[in-house]
Amino acid sequence: MRAVVTGGAGFIGSHLVDRLLADGARVTVVDTLSHAGESNLAAALRSGSCALVRHDVAAPGLDEVFAEAAPEAVFHLAAQIDVRVSVTDPVLDAGSNVVGTVATLEAARKAGAGKVVFASSVAVYGPPETLPVTEDAPVNPLSPYATSKLAGELYLRQYHQLHGMDLTALAFTNTYGPRQDPHGEAGVVAIFADALLAGEPTRVYGDGGNVRDYVYVADVVEALMAAASRSGDGRRLNIGTGQPTTDLQLHRLVAEAAGSAAEPEFAPARLGDLREMVLDASAAREALGWQPRTSLAEGVKLTVDAFRAAR
Repeated sequence: MRAVVTGGAGFIGSHLVDRLLADGARVTVVDTLSHAGESNLAAALRSGSCALVRHDVAAPGLDEVFAEAAPEAVFHLAAQIDVRVSVTDPVLDAGSNVVGTVATLEAARKAGAGKVVFASSVAVYGPPETLPVTEDAPVNPLSPYATSKLAGELYLRQYHQLHGMDLTALAFTNTYGPRQDPHGEAGVVAIFADALLAGEPTRVYGDGGNVRDYVYVADVVEALMAAASRSGDGRRLNIGTGQPTTDLQLHRLVAEAAGSAAEPEFAPARLGDLREMVLDASAAREALGWQPRTSLAEGVKLTVDAFRAAR
């Protein structure tokens, strides 16, 4: 298979590239390297079956990149992912996440790609009315970032209806694992692991009772691969475990894996933080034959071990 992975140098993207190469695919990574260096792709680029094209998906010339790659499958993971940036600069966010997504869909159409898989986000739902959240739940994006992801989903459905393209959107819950950036806004497992291994203080917000659903990156990659091999009409499928975990429970798991007895500091609750978010992934099990296989304890240990090895 020939595949294009936009954002393929990033956290999830680089793991996906490794998986594609392991399956014998030829991969073209399209990435600006503005949020990740080539180090995530070191092994992939040595393989001889992976090419890196430094290009912004929202910039002119993407059609030519795709025409050269001639992809059978396109995985669109490139995005502006910082919610705070989206609030302070919504035009930048929309340029990357809306224009970039439309440009990717159009380039994929012109190149004759047989499948496009789009990485959406749990953020499209906003505060849930009931848990776990299914795909039938009302959407209520509370940030420009969430709105741009929802816009991307709408464009997927439009491209399916207008052009008959085979498209699937996957809404990821909190994804964690090796290579995640511990210095960004998201990625609390990486943030806790990095700090605890360095003997630095950690913090939780509010009373530590906020609930999230954490899915290991290898399981997310399996969902992406499964979506690429099955037909889709542009609809969204949830990718999560359905298992609720509080901030304090997560901190204890990471501390145990790091061999630390440190307790977190408590900070005031952050404005806009959701109290609870857990996804129902039954539709993905039915449509893709997918289910998460990595327990949180196992995934946290793998992540902490990777951070320890990289120090």
